[in-house]
Amino acid sequence: MSATREKFATQVNSEILAMVRGLAQKEGRQLQVLVEEALADLIEKRRKGAPRSSVMTAYLASHEKYASLYKKLAE
Repeated sequence: MSATREKFATQVNSEILAMVRGLAQKEGRQLQVLVEEALADLIEKRRKGAPRSSVMTAYLASHEKYASLYKKLAE
């Protein structure tokens, strides 16, 4: 990736922002570094096709409810 930096503005949930600021302070890192790291992680996750958390939650709930049926179908 390019080392060129670009400013941008956005809005973030205040609780999430407070937690990220706390992490940055605790780790002795700049907020922008953590934001860049988070964005890079998001891009990598999407490239790999990782399922969204809401999809995984629905899958796990379904598996709990229908585990015996899934087991019979697998046989």
